[in-house]
This record gives sequence, C-alpha cells and structure tokens, in this order.
Amino acid sequence: MQQSAVLELNNLRKTIKGKEIIKGIDLTLYSSQIFGFLGPNGAGKTTTIRMIVGLIKPSKGSVSICGYSVAHDFGKALSNVGCIIESPDMYKYLTGMENLLQFAAMDKQISQQRIKDVVDMVGLQHRVNDKVSTYSLGMRQRLGIAQAIMSRPKLLILDEPTNGLDPAGITEFRNLIRKLAYEEGMTVFVSSHLLVEIQQMCDVVSIIKQGSVIKTANVQEIIHNDQIEWQLNNPEKAIAILREHWNIEAVQLKKNTISADISQQPLDRINELFIREGLALTYCSTKQNTLEDLFLDLTEGDEIV
Repeated sequence: MQQSAVLELNNLRKTIKGKEIIKGIDLTLYSSQIFGFLGPNGAGKTTTIRMIVGLIKPSKGSVSICGYSVAHDFGKALSNVGCIIESPDMYKYLTGMENLLQFAAMDKQISQQRIKDVVDMVGLQHRVNDKVSTYSLGMRQRLGIAQAIMSRPKLLILDEPTNGLDPAGITEFRNLIRKLAYEEGMTVFVSSHLLVEIQQMCDVVSIIKQGSVIKTANVQEIIHNDQIEWQLNNPEKAIAILREHWNIEAVQLKKNTISADISQQPLDRINELFIREGLALTYCSTKQNTLEDLFLDLTEGDEIV
C-alpha cells in the first residue's frame, strides 16, 4: 500500500518585483519523517515556508498538505499544521497552563485530557502552573511545541527552533522532536542554521541555493563513507597491493599516508594482506563525512543562516 504524502511541493515558484526568488521546488514528505531545510542567506528558506503555511501565494506551482491544496482548501490544509517561527509568542504574565487554555478555547475538539497529554509529552508537568515569565528559553520552546501539537497536526514546521538554546536545551529539544516523529507519527519540517544539530536530528535534508533545491538526501547516506586512510612504512607497495588484489585505486596524501575508497571490500582482509606482505601498519581510520562538508561543497562556502 502506497504511503500518502503529508507535504507536497510541486514546481513551487515565487517571483517578486520581476525577480524569481523560488525556482521550481519539488518536495514530498511522509509520515514520521524529520526533514531539515538548509541554505545560505537569501537562498529562499523563509519564502518557501511562508508559501507552505499560506502567508504568501506562489507565483506558480502548488502546495498540498495531507492531500488538501493550500490555495483551494486553505482551512482543511492548515488544520493539519502546527508551526513555530523562532521563539514562540506567549503571554508571559500568564502561567503555561493558562496560555494553553487560551489557545484551546479556539478549538472545541481539544479536550482537557489532550492538554494534560501534551504537557506530559513535552516534559512541563512540574512547571506548567508557573508563570511563563519564570521560564527559560528551552521551557518556552517546549510550551510553544505543546501549543502547536494540541490539535494533533500531521505536519509540524519549526523555523530556527534551537536559537538561543544551550547545549543541554538543544539535546532535550532533539529528543522531543524524535519522540513526536517516531512515537506520535508527526512529520517535522525544520529550518535551521545549525548543521551539526540538523545532522543529528533529521532523517532527510534538502539544501537550497539561490531559490533552487540543489540536493535532497538521506542523512545516513551523506555521512556514510568508505574512504579509508592508512599510515604505513611503504605507501608505494600498499598502493600496488590495493590495485593488484582489490582493483582499488589509492592516492598518497603524505609521506607515509595513503587514502582509498574501498566501497564494499572487507577492510580487515585488506589490512591482513598488508601485514602478510611485510608492511608496518601504524594506523587505519575511516574519514567521516559531515553534513557541513556537503553543504560547503554544494554552496561553495556561502554563509548559512
């Protein structure tokens, strides 16, 4: 059975004052995915998000949420969306619970039990009756997420959600997002400038540059790498062994260091052969790819925001 899309962008375009800002973005997200949206300053991230939630209209193309067109079925489409743009707006003179009750009053389908459930889900049960003015930024973010998910949205959109959080707050936030996606089945769309955090949090990422998505990939595929470095006493002999026995082309990086992509070849058997052939192997290591490496390669070092 084919999985239904939660979010679909089809040939999404936006022209402002004669200049095309967004240039034909196609994207499909499914249930329980955590998606990262990355790009340099002015790449079009915020404009894209504003079109997704209906704040501005596309010049061409379409946005569909759970099968409903944002252009033609705005109410039904947006009823499936929860959204936080940077720091959530709250009444600081009210308690966390009072803020949630104010929001719940606008939706009769939100029950008292649902409010309690989301408070427990975001870990605010011990502070929800304190005034928001006493909350840390991380606690306000949790309260904002509680508000955003009370109506059980299928899609949660977060724009720079970890701005200002300390490392402990970021870790807590990451764990919460994973819980929402993997236990509650939500699709989470995260726009952030923190590349390391996106790498640790997301399943799939897209990189946008000058209004075009230039790469969409699974995070594990990005960071997986078969590039191996060896330090040994006779690089020339090692290169010859790799070519003759494994059909692997290696390069010499330094005086005693070589590197090669071994693909699916067994590293333990390669090292055993080196030793049998009399090579003195000092160390062997895998070069770990990062999302930052890919981003800088694709955007040619452009600033990320």
